[in-house]
Amino acid sequence: MTAKHPLIIPFLDHCHIERPEPVPGSGECTAWFDPQPELMNSMGMAHGGLVMTLMDAAMGGACRSSQPPGASVVTIDMQSQFLAPARGRITAIARVIRASTTLIFAECEVRGGDGDLVARGTGLFRPVDRARMSKARSKGTAD
Repeated sequence: MTAKHPLIIPFLDHCHIERPEPVPGSGECTAWFDPQPELMNSMGMAHGGLVMTLMDAAMGGACRSSQPPGASVVTIDMQSQFLAPARGRITAIARVIRASTTLIFAECEVRGGDGDLVARGTGLFRPVDRARMSKARSKGTAD
C-alpha cells in the first residue's frame, strides 16, 4: 500500500487512481489503478476516459515534481493514442521532456497488467501559483 498523496484531488480518488508523491526534481511520476466495475466500458475494459485521466494525473505529477515546492500545474493540451485494450492493473509512467518558466511538455506510457503498451500520450502544462489561484477562486475570478 502506498502512502497517501498529500495533494487532494477528489476526482482521482473517485476513479481509484493511486499515485505516490513524485520525487522532487525528478520530472517523473507513476500512477495506477485497478479497474472497478463502475469504471469499465460496455466491453469490460477500462474506459478510455479513465485511461486519459490516469495519463493526466501522471503527467501532472511529473510536471509538479519539476517545479519549486508548493507550485502546481494546469493542463493546457493533451493528446492520446489508444493502442490496445486496457485490462488488469493499469500503470502510467510519465516524464517531463522540456520545461520553461511558462510551459512544461510531458509524455506518458500506459501499460496493462500484462505489461503490454495500451496507450501513450503527451501533454502541455502551465505552472501556476497555488496560493494565487486560491485567492482568485475565492473572489470568483481567475487569470
